[in-house]
Amino acid sequence: MKFDTIAAVTTGSGGAIGKIRISGDRALEVSGTIFRTPKNKKCDINFFNNKDSHTIHYGYIVDGEEIIDEVLVLLMKAPKTYTREDVIEIDSHGGALCQSKIMKLLIKHGIRVAEPGEFTKRAFLNGRVNLSQAESVMDIISSKSEFALKASVDQLNGKLSDEISSIRKKVLDDLSFIEAGLDDPEHIDINGFKDELKENIQKYISSIQSLIDNYENGRILSQGINTVIVGKPNAGKSSLLNLMLGFDRAIVTEIPGTTRDTIVETLRFKDIVLNLVDTAGIRKTEDIVESIGVEKAVSYINNADFIIYVLDGSEESVVFDENIVNQIFEKTGVILYNKSDEKKVSNLMLPDKLKDWNTIDFSTVTGEGLDELYNYIEKMFISNKITYNDQIFITSERHYEALNAANNSLKNVIQTIEDDMPEDLYCIDMMDAINDLGLIGGETATEDLIDNIFKNFCMGK
Repeated sequence: MKFDTIAAVTTGSGGAIGKIRISGDRALEVSGTIFRTPKNKKCDINFFNNKDSHTIHYGYIVDGEEIIDEVLVLLMKAPKTYTREDVIEIDSHGGALCQSKIMKLLIKHGIRVAEPGEFTKRAFLNGRVNLSQAESVMDIISSKSEFALKASVDQLNGKLSDEISSIRKKVLDDLSFIEAGLDDPEHIDINGFKDELKENIQKYISSIQSLIDNYENGRILSQGINTVIVGKPNAGKSSLLNLMLGFDRAIVTEIPGTTRDTIVETLRFKDIVLNLVDTAGIRKTEDIVESIGVEKAVSYINNADFIIYVLDGSEESVVFDENIVNQIFEKTGVILYNKSDEKKVSNLMLPDKLKDWNTIDFSTVTGEGLDELYNYIEKMFISNKITYNDQIFITSERHYEALNAANNSLKNVIQTIEDDMPEDLYCIDMMDAINDLGLIGGETATEDLIDNIFKNFCMGK
């Protein structure tokens, strides 16, 4: 597959080194026209064509007689490159002006600025990686934890796609046998195959279901635990957020209703990432701005993985707000009796809807209870739930949806067999399952889907 030649800055601004990547049929030619060594006073259009692949060359990027920068150039010839095209990488100094001048020089010689993710897209289209491996590249870049990084590297190395491909091939083999028997019944007998097929399909469903079952743990540990802090106004929610972050992120006053909007921050402890959300105090209010904040708080609660319900433990009678309880009782969470430095809460009856929730005496002033809170979260989401051995974790919602669709199609096959329907009816659902599984590796992905995936990549990747 042939494309035009593209280039992009692949490093962030402000660093000591700035890397520009060029890929395509004209990468070597154009690079030769703007590069010269200290010994050669002129550029040579064939310089890189005449050099061995995977070598590094010292010299200068020049525009006519003007030296733009002193550089190292990495030469990698097709097909043993990231894109399976000829690739040149220019290591220049990291200044934004320097990189900009080199890019303008490349554009002047007919090279196009790469679109986001276009290098990885070419790697996919040229068969170097499949779609799930390509997606893992951005997952590696955005990894927030050791787990997320390991899961992404496993996916890049083909651990997920190999498993999916194996299941897909087995379904395809069964389908091919049925279709061959229907087309040529004199030579291929499929009578009685339905019992064997049913047993096979049940195995495929089991394999896919194990991947589906790991999705929630994989998503939480790779993307972070969506943790929402809720409570009545002035209970200490913003003080808790500030304590957990270690700096004053939210305004704290004695005036109820100070927090009118949601505040979102990311916190990491051990190998856990918390996507912390401090919400407006949930109460009935005539204030339009505050009421919008309350509505947003309810929205975050609906999508939360974990709730921290903060109560003012210094009050004579700790009151559980029925409206809050009704919003959170179906979630996983913990109750913090804040202001334990002023008063310890004892013998308090929890509402029936929260009777299974743990409680912690807490103080945002002294920090009492903070370690206990962290240990509780770790116990709820890590301990005895996740192992890092040979499990394959699904972390992408796209993969999760495709696996569910494939499993539903295979379950339809089981039902068709049990209903003693003709063999040709199996083929429809089996083909659907094959197509759904093919979406993960890209075998059956549409051009629109592929474009949508890569447009979310960063520039230069």
